[in-house]
Amino acid sequence: MEVLEKVIKVLAEYKEVDASTITADTTFEELELDSLDTVDLVMELENEFGITIEMEDQKLSTVGDIAALVEKSLA
Repeated sequence: MEVLEKVIKVLAEYKEVDASTITADTTFEELELDSLDTVDLVMELENEFGITIEMEDQKLSTVGDIAALVEKSLA
């Protein structure tokens, strides 16, 4: 499973929505994610991928942004 698919799966479970409704271009605003949700989500992704994600100076606004951040952390 590629990173984007896993991020979408985690997001879908977190927000209790159908994963097929989420794409790389889906914004956090569309998912109604606030800053606290984003922190919770990052912690979920760190656990899922076994990585540490550096959030400072990150402008995360879409699902694709967070998938790219995860990929960078895996490298």
